Amino acid sequence: MNGAGNLCRGGTVDLSTRYLGLKLKNPLVPSASPMTEDLDGLRKLEDAGAGAVVLPSLFEEQIESEARSLHHYMEHGSESFAEATSYLPKIEFHARPDEYLEKIALAKQSLDIPVIASLNGYTPGGWTEYASYIQEAGADALELNIYRICGDPDITGREIEADAIETVREVRERIKIPLAVKIGPYYSSVSNMASKFVEAGANGLVIFNRFYQPDIDLDDLEVKANLVLSTTQAIRLPLTWIALLYKRINASLAATSGIRDHRDALKVIMAGADVAMMAAELLRRGPSHIQTVQTALVRWMEENEYKSVEQMRGSLSQISCKNPNAFERAQYVKSITGYHV
Repeated sequence: MNGAGNLCRGGTVDLSTRYLGLKLKNPLVPSASPMTEDLDGLRKLEDAGAGAVVLPSLFEEQIESEARSLHHYMEHGSESFAEATSYLPKIEFHARPDEYLEKIALAKQSLDIPVIASLNGYTPGGWTEYASYIQEAGADALELNIYRICGDPDITGREIEADAIETVREVRERIKIPLAVKIGPYYSSVSNMASKFVEAGANGLVIFNRFYQPDIDLDDLEVKANLVLSTTQAIRLPLTWIALLYKRINASLAATSGIRDHRDALKVIMAGADVAMMAAELLRRGPSHIQTVQTALVRWMEENEYKSVEQMRGSLSQISCKNPNAFERAQYVKSITGYHV
């Protein structure tokens, strides 16, 4: 396999890191995307030097749809049509739940780097049982992707938060492997929710889940999904919150969104991240971009006399920063009042 490994360029720089208690050869982790969908893509990412990989998500709706279909067959006979197929008429999942478990097992047999599976849901319920199946399939860790946009004015923020925490607790009760929770930035108190997720059993937090907004097609007069890849500006939000949370919660931190190159990886690591997760830039440039980023990362560390990722981590977090107010309101006021045309 290619990649720089733990010690790079003559053994002068140690890129190794720990994430969720797992030892990684470097902090560059491809997050869930079409590139991690099949074994060929996973192998290319490993060969390019990825420290670990995150598989695409198995969705709550997917699991419950499968369960409804099975129940219908059992109740009405195999000659009947599964009514459950009509519940999600416009969603085409890449794999059935059983196929997803097979994919995990195959990835573990074929790769030497950690394989992190992913569950995507937002409410407590029987679907969380699949966490135990994922563990049995051999996943090194599980990323629980909490994603909920609620338009019902009768549902309070407290209810939404309680559901999210209970979902994490249910998943934690079903598995012993490390658990990361991928959260959104829209809680009224992100730091408080981060702490509660850790109390509920999360070993790490992935910061942040993106809010995917639909678009309106004026030609067809329809509301349509329109995925836009993250841009460099997206890094500011996770960068800020990782710097604020570092050493304040007892959990691994992963940064995601807007990480394009070695400079972005350096920024999130110095803020306090254990790993820098990438997807959009890998989709734009291909798997080999990991090696490009890794090589530039080593070169920068050598030029600036850093011997390890561990030495850099958190060096510019709020706790370590000479100007801690830079991460809070004082910097907000300075930014607004300091701009001149």
